[in-house]
Amino acid sequence: TGSGKTHLANLIHSMSPRSTEPFLHVACGALPGELIESELFGHVKGAFTSAHADKDGKFLAAGNGTILLDEIDVLTPDQQVKLLRVIEQGEFEPVGSNRTLRVKARIIAASNLQLQPLVEQGRFRPDLYYRLNTLSFIIPPLRKRLPDIEPLARYFVHFHAGQLGIDVMDVADDFVEALLQYPWPGNVRELENAIRSAVIYSHSGRMTVDCLPTHILSGKAGPGNDPSVSGFFSVRRGESLENRMELTEKEMIEQALLRNNFSRTNTARNLGISRVTLYNKMRKYGMLRKNE
Repeated sequence: TGSGKTHLANLIHSMSPRSTEPFLHVACGALPGELIESELFGHVKGAFTSAHADKDGKFLAAGNGTILLDEIDVLTPDQQVKLLRVIEQGEFEPVGSNRTLRVKARIIAASNLQLQPLVEQGRFRPDLYYRLNTLSFIIPPLRKRLPDIEPLARYFVHFHAGQLGIDVMDVADDFVEALLQYPWPGNVRELENAIRSAVIYSHSGRMTVDCLPTHILSGKAGPGNDPSVSGFFSVRRGESLENRMELTEKEMIEQALLRNNFSRTNTARNLGISRVTLYNKMRKYGMLRKNE
């Protein structure tokens, strides 16, 4: 999970002749089972209780572009049959309709689980598996792809700096070294979140180690450093209680900001403090930009 499947699929799309067409990502595992077919194939008015109007599905909305079907291992046997038909014959019917529509989009499928054992267990159709396995990529966890970390980090710095309107001119060596020392249990998704946070906290247009979330510098996974999750934390020799409490408070604020997509209003509410108090604590810990 979070190993970079979406980024790879997006890269395939952006480097193909279909790059000017839509790229759609469908997280099958995030959809209720009974709504997956409606999401993919669309439906007509009256097809089910809440179908108050016709709706196009993702296969139609993708046009001549690319559609990524993530977590296809959650599909039921009936849904697998219909997907196989889409792949082999390029056609489907919206839910509640007998009108056959054509699929023009390229289909990329992804799974967090190995499909071969699911085939052996009778949970995944062998014909669909072999059809999908014509060309496959296995993406290892980020901790086993150390050479990928620096280019990915630089890409995310450039991307989020542009999105946030922040000028970043340089990435320091200590910044990269800290990223290489961290195990990244959340893979590429965790790396991107950490980089986005670092861009927000950057000063003077330079990404340094001081911009990174505290748990990255400690070399331990974020949730394990949050006392509200782990129930305990380690204290270094010679470290005062006051320093440890401040460090823990800073970590909790960083994690709350990440959870709330850096919305200070939602972060303050999540932490049970006022927005003014949150602002003052962020200023205390050097978490504000220089113009604030």
